[in-house]
Amino acid sequence: MDGKKELNMANMITTENVRFEYSTHSGSAKLALDDININIAKGEFVAILGHNGSGKSTLAKHFNALLLPGAGTVYVKEMNTKDEKLLWDIRQTAGMVFQNPDNQIVATIVEEDVAFGPENLGIPPLEIRRRVDDSIKTVDMAEYAKHSPHLLSGGQKQRVAIAGIIAMKPECIILDEPTALLDPVGRKEVLNTIIKLNKEEGITIILITHYMDEAIKADRVYVMKNGKIIMEGKPKDVFKEVEMVKAAGLDVPQVTELSHRLNREGLKLSPDILTVEEMVVELCRLK
Repeated sequence: MDGKKELNMANMITTENVRFEYSTHSGSAKLALDDININIAKGEFVAILGHNGSGKSTLAKHFNALLLPGAGTVYVKEMNTKDEKLLWDIRQTAGMVFQNPDNQIVATIVEEDVAFGPENLGIPPLEIRRRVDDSIKTVDMAEYAKHSPHLLSGGQKQRVAIAGIIAMKPECIILDEPTALLDPVGRKEVLNTIIKLNKEEGITIILITHYMDEAIKADRVYVMKNGKIIMEGKPKDVFKEVEMVKAAGLDVPQVTELSHRLNREGLKLSPDILTVEEMVVELCRLK
């Protein structure tokens, strides 16, 4: 067996009946993932939502073999993450960005930090230079190439971390709550970068988040609770199920909540409003 399996070639990530348990301090086992089956297509932008402890970050770590399933299988493209011989290829295919950018920055100059990954891959110096320049430009940080990362804002640091991943030419980027520690300006900067990478560069994006205004930008959304996938679909289809989303310990977008309440008061609005602009159009329709 070479660790590969004939799968739908259009899929970037496939999980089959994945289970995973943690050992607690008391020595007992806690089920973190329970029979997870998902398919994420190449070029897709998918958001995975869930409250703290839902299993979303544990699942994310399975997508580039930081964790391996206790039962079931995870495939990155056609590569089984349990196959140690494929680990290098898997992590080159699926890069990961974590919550705290300070934990990902290793150099004292922005461009040197971005070059760190390609250097470890043994990329020729001229190609590294080209990748670094392209990656920094892609995340709109070219003017800071010679700056110290530690003097940058949180949003700028996270964009440098993303540039470091881009420089290794992954086909997929997994972002585990990348905006959780950022202010609103930083969050917007990072979200715009993520959307740009997906729409303009064709990179598959898997965003782990609990921010609804980020999730509504995705092509599809998965909602997790107690280690299970409980909802899946386009943002409009998922968030219109207001009570079910709330039962998962999450909020819906504020505009969706408002339209839900107005509907209960007898105003006939579309149940799948996600943005202020959509709300304005819907209210004008009622005139």
